[in-house]
Amino acid sequence: MAAITFPTIEDCASIGREKDTVIADMDGTLLVGRSSFPYFALVAFEVGGILRLLFLLLASPLAGLLYYFVSESAGIQVLIFATFAGMRVSGIESVARAVLPKFYSSDLHPESWRVFSSCGKRCVLTANPRIMVETFLKDYLGADMVLGTEISTYKGRATGFVKQPGVLVGNNKGYALKKAFGDTKPDIGLGDRHTDFPFMNLCKEGYIVSPKPEVKPVTVDKLPKPIIFHDGRLVQKPTPFMALIIVLWIPIGFLLACLRMAAGALLPMPAVYYAFWALGVRVIVKGTPPPPFNKSSGKSGVLFICSHRTLLDPIFLSTALGRPIPAVTYSVSRLSEIISPIKTVRLSRDRATDASMIKKLLQEGDLAICPEGTTCREPFLLRFSSLFAELTDELVPVAMVNRMSMFHGTTARGWKGMDPFYFFMNPSPAYEVTFLNKLPQELTCGMGKSSHEVANYIQRVIAATLSYECTNLTRKDKYGALAGNDGTVVEKPRIKPNKAMGC
Repeated sequence: MAAITFPTIEDCASIGREKDTVIADMDGTLLVGRSSFPYFALVAFEVGGILRLLFLLLASPLAGLLYYFVSESAGIQVLIFATFAGMRVSGIESVARAVLPKFYSSDLHPESWRVFSSCGKRCVLTANPRIMVETFLKDYLGADMVLGTEISTYKGRATGFVKQPGVLVGNNKGYALKKAFGDTKPDIGLGDRHTDFPFMNLCKEGYIVSPKPEVKPVTVDKLPKPIIFHDGRLVQKPTPFMALIIVLWIPIGFLLACLRMAAGALLPMPAVYYAFWALGVRVIVKGTPPPPFNKSSGKSGVLFICSHRTLLDPIFLSTALGRPIPAVTYSVSRLSEIISPIKTVRLSRDRATDASMIKKLLQEGDLAICPEGTTCREPFLLRFSSLFAELTDELVPVAMVNRMSMFHGTTARGWKGMDPFYFFMNPSPAYEVTFLNKLPQELTCGMGKSSHEVANYIQRVIAATLSYECTNLTRKDKYGALAGNDGTVVEKPRIKPNKAMGC
């Protein structure tokens, strides 16, 4: 019936549409997937944790029954309540900015995007909460207007209910379109189901996006804007089945993570490599590492410059070398320091103080520096600091790659003390450590090169090894975009005992 009422999206011309206005639905229209559950599940897990995801999962059968047998509005209201009730609005906005764009962009419908992107003015009319989708639609798809369901809030928290006129489905979509455009008729309306017909009838042309399982989303290289910064713990889109697997796996995974971390912390470093393999953690070593530090040689220790993946970078570097290598970092949580099997030194951000400290450490042996934030999850490499290039000519770049199937082992928004746990909670995580050639003497500061030239050269070498693209973006840019801060872990001052009070 839908195909008879409206022509299909394939029949819509996209040439000469620069002055046209397009109105598009989201799930099943702009996106290939017709279900919004995975995106609610992402918000539930990233803001509320495993218990909130479990609550959403338990509520989803009721939501499905209401959606298909009573009304779309009732089903979506259940999802909204189960996901949002009691959540801080700032937390929802943070996930919408840092987590959801990656997953939305991987599901962009090619035909709908062809038409949507060809129009001069773009509007999205969706039943999804506006707070979830607006950032992605405006920043990555160039939408001029987003009309979505408005959630109710109280003192900075979502109540779980929606504002009038309710969930934007059926006639509510038509009313919202009239309110936004008045008597002006938009040129094109795109939808995928009968509840989109009320707003499509108000457009000059209407086209239906028929569900086709064989349709493949827009490929990464054809996305309108690359996703450079991405955060969040979950690797895969949490479909109902995947969400169930996550809920069931986490208790087992946490115990397994504790066992793996205990092996790394308690065993001698030469034995850690084999213990990790026995416990399902793969450590792949490529290239030829330099020999151990020899104090009698008169040379300083080697400074390993590692691209950053997780807080575990220096530990897996030590595992690959078979000996503990002290590491310097910009920030690390107190919990990470306590459970680390190697010495960690936090930089002070004062260039002169940091330089003096690193030189002293290099006189005592090899040292690793993993500039946190240098490598994104996407194929882009952030700019290195040039500080390390001034300290020694014994520089060895190290390209780090890790593979995770369920959880990301790093975050910009959450508590970084949980990073090691999430990495080791993966069923079979892997770390690939590639030792690159030591920097030739003629390319070091000792031979007249500036520290910026050395840092940029190392960045290009690591980027080429990882097939990454270099950028001028920095660690501060990354944390500013994802978390709204500079990424510093603030250490709470220790309260000294007050002798006058008898403490």
